[in-house]
Amino acid sequence: MTQINRSAPVMVTGATGYVAGHLVKKLLDAGLTVHAPVRDPENVQKLKYLNAIAENSPGAIRYFEADLLKPHSYAQAMEGCELVYHTASPFKLNIRDPQKELIDPALLGTRNVLQQANQIESVKRIIVTSSCAAIYGDNCDLAKTANGVFTEDDWNQSSSIDHNPYSYSKTVAEREAWKIADQQSQWDLITINPSLVIGPGINPHATSESYNILKQMGNGTMKFGAPKLGLGAIDVRDLADAHFAAGFYPKAKGRYIVSAHNTDLFALTQTLIDRFGDDYPLPKKPIPKWLAWLFGPIFDKSVTRKLVARNVNYSWRADNKKALKELNISYRPLKETMRDFFQHGIDNNLFNA
Repeated sequence: MTQINRSAPVMVTGATGYVAGHLVKKLLDAGLTVHAPVRDPENVQKLKYLNAIAENSPGAIRYFEADLLKPHSYAQAMEGCELVYHTASPFKLNIRDPQKELIDPALLGTRNVLQQANQIESVKRIIVTSSCAAIYGDNCDLAKTANGVFTEDDWNQSSSIDHNPYSYSKTVAEREAWKIADQQSQWDLITINPSLVIGPGINPHATSESYNILKQMGNGTMKFGAPKLGLGAIDVRDLADAHFAAGFYPKAKGRYIVSAHNTDLFALTQTLIDRFGDDYPLPKKPIPKWLAWLFGPIFDKSVTRKLVARNVNYSWRADNKKALKELNISYRPLKETMRDFFQHGIDNNLFNA
């Protein structure tokens, strides 16, 4: 059992990112001091969204200069912290160099943060934001599971640097985290494994594939249809609740699948039709798999024919009971999350950008 002292500062990597935004807000609203390592603490434009929530909360935020790929970069920010959240890791699919753009930041960043913790005596617990992508590679992997559902016992065995490199990056990074954790006894490791994160972020310009998907729904990219690509979905605000709870619940342990809904890409778009369908070019029908297979790679280089073959028209199912029970969290309805997310896109003019 690990008891975290709430008067100690809490370090959050990737604080300006999509996933961390609402976590930082929760920490600040609880009156905690957040240590935020960022590339440029003087970049007022990049930090304005965090500063705005800090101004209206009882907590405080302090910035420290750090670089994900530099060893010992986090020493100053981590000093005095008992709880460390490592959320920083790129989520993008259109890439030129998967090693440089995905795998190095995910793997080396995780290694740098965790090895630094070994040298900071105050650290008691580290929460790493992993992903369901470290649990499975393709939807057809579901057939190989013990009971036809993905669980925390499953590991992605089918991704590689050439096929689903993002999923591969999350897998090697989480495996590295557990390897480092097993070699020491000072702090305990917990991983949060979310499915596709959706919902309104703190920073509407955060770099995330989730925002790219939202933009494609609203700007006409998907107007002729969307594939029935099975996936899980979780509201970014509910994900923040899970991170917060995992940090402060003394008995929290191991991996946690944080996913509210078993759904698919076309179904996500259909939650928006009744409210936004008259004003925005939302898809009215699913794209047949053969069409996605034939034209997908032409319109989007991140879509390969192997990806379409192994994922479209395959269901996605995960067992989310562990997080619900142990972290005592609840999840918003899918329609509420998607409506809030789409309205967030409208309010921030994301569909005309």
